[in-house]
Amino acid sequence: MKKALKIIGIILGSLIGIVIIIVLLFSAVKGKAARELYAQLGDEAPELTMDGYTFRDLNKNGSLDVYEDSRAQLEERVEDLLGEMTVEEKAGTMFVSMIGMTANGDPYDKPRMSRNPIEILLAIAVPPASEMLVTKKINSFNILNSYDPDILARFNNNVQKIAERMRLGIPITIASDPRHSAENNPGAAIFTPTFSQWPNQLGLAATRDTMLVREFGDIARQEYRSVGITVALHPMADLATEPRWARINGTFGEDAVLSAAMIKAYVLGFQGDDLGSQSVACMTKHFSGGGPQLDGDDPHFHYGKDQAYPGDNFPYHVIPFTKGAFVAKTAQIMPYYGIPVGQTGEDVAFAFNKEIITDLLRDSLGFEGVVCTDWGIITDSKMGEARAWGVEDLTVSERMTKAIDAGCDQFGGEFVPEVIVKMVESGKLPEARIDESVRRILRDKFRLGLFDNPYLDEDAALKIAGNKRFMEKGKEAQAKSMIVLKNEGLLPLTKGVKVYTEGFSNLKPMETYAEVVKDPAEADVIVKRMTTPWDPPKGNSMLERFFRQGRLWYNSEEIAAVSQLADQKPLVVITHLERPTVLTGVDELCGALLADFGTSDEVATDVLFGVRKAEGKLPFELPSSKEAVENQMEDLPYDSENPLYPFGYGLSL
Repeated sequence: MKKALKIIGIILGSLIGIVIIIVLLFSAVKGKAARELYAQLGDEAPELTMDGYTFRDLNKNGSLDVYEDSRAQLEERVEDLLGEMTVEEKAGTMFVSMIGMTANGDPYDKPRMSRNPIEILLAIAVPPASEMLVTKKINSFNILNSYDPDILARFNNNVQKIAERMRLGIPITIASDPRHSAENNPGAAIFTPTFSQWPNQLGLAATRDTMLVREFGDIARQEYRSVGITVALHPMADLATEPRWARINGTFGEDAVLSAAMIKAYVLGFQGDDLGSQSVACMTKHFSGGGPQLDGDDPHFHYGKDQAYPGDNFPYHVIPFTKGAFVAKTAQIMPYYGIPVGQTGEDVAFAFNKEIITDLLRDSLGFEGVVCTDWGIITDSKMGEARAWGVEDLTVSERMTKAIDAGCDQFGGEFVPEVIVKMVESGKLPEARIDESVRRILRDKFRLGLFDNPYLDEDAALKIAGNKRFMEKGKEAQAKSMIVLKNEGLLPLTKGVKVYTEGFSNLKPMETYAEVVKDPAEADVIVKRMTTPWDPPKGNSMLERFFRQGRLWYNSEEIAAVSQLADQKPLVVITHLERPTVLTGVDELCGALLADFGTSDEVATDVLFGVRKAEGKLPFELPSSKEAVENQMEDLPYDSENPLYPFGYGLSL
């Protein structure tokens, strides 16, 4: 037996060794290819002075071009640069793609042994940075890593230096999904603990405080700019009218008027009254409202591609845009993946739908900014099939032509500018049409100040991102967003009480106020943190595992576990509401019930002991049963029969 195990060990060790050697060889080949590509680039842009004016000579021609002159008018700069760009450079500008970075802040050019799932994902699904920058001439990227602020700033400086060596020196735009939530949910945001930590959008809506939301936007803006992020791939203006939908935790709830007020404040916080060199441009999503998903299934996956409007309530879902995002002059818009079934003459997804993007968004509502597609609607990838819903039978070039004809300017999560080049060269796509899109994209680059100085102070990033004042503001918002749904005299807890806890990952705050015991029998009170239930994935996609959708009711085993605690001592439950959960069974068992939307153990403990005040009001109603959820209409708010707690409910302690 020992001999057999030894042989197996030798075989496994040999296989692991072979894999390591293959990875190292592959990495060496990719590294050499990257060095060769970077060697093709020109010199860095010199700084020149003419007639007392100092500028960056981005095209290295020794003279001051209009687009290099910050004193020139915006449109003059845009047209001058556009006139110098080749078709390849224009095509590259029409893409915003994922990019990776190393722990040292270098662009990710070669695979390496790593335990970091983000690095593994990027190595599998994304071309090397050198290929995207030099060959494909892409100059907008979204980052997924959450390293320390100085590393993120260093990455910005490194890629901007590479861009500076390109023929025209067009700077890089860096975008990001939300990074400020105190919850770590990879399906909703990029957890970045070195930034200030706030409740998610639902939590901000629960505060009902537009001034707080604008302050959040302003703080997030400062933290983003300190590390080089100049485009926010948020906020979400979708409405939570279908409670089973996985992405409800990224919305401001089900009420269109509340959502509009929050969206307006959010965008103004990030952008200011006008987009400028200190702003972060908001890409508000998902036009014209991605909430009414049929049966709650998400259109990231083929089985969720249809949006349903049984209540004939399409206009309601446009209100957060017309009364919120557009009033605040959001710079950019992203349509969602879904098909608005029966709402236009052609049942195709929003990004391919000319009636939605051109007729409604541009012509009727007058939006003049950038329209960027959601990620991965054109080509199949290692992460799954293209989300080309309604146009699955079209070729890649036909899908791209249809999206551009619909009115889209930029393609998210795609890496194929060569397709646009071929279409222009063949006459299938007029160059004048791509000029329209490139103009819009360049305007934002200029307004954000990237052409004048895209570089950062890495040490300053450490002082700005996550500083004490910002962190404290986030904690205040976390507490304010919590909702007291029920309190039968249990709260606030008395200091020194004996507490048994479940669901807490950090007990140090609790230990400062109470005696934490390990046995419920020894406790005076039990405090349990719970999460929103969900169904397992329907398919085999890795991405699907990040989406918590479907079931909103606790099963018998979950309720039994709560009942067992409630039978022993008075019970306080804190439930994390990612979606409108059926809390009927839990509500019947506990003496106090609170809801949170991304609250740390520290802040939750402060609220329990009355050190901080919970002031939130529900941003959606809480259904009373599984049947009530299933009988709702996808596009209507407040239509749950006999809700356990209505929209706007919340007690005071």
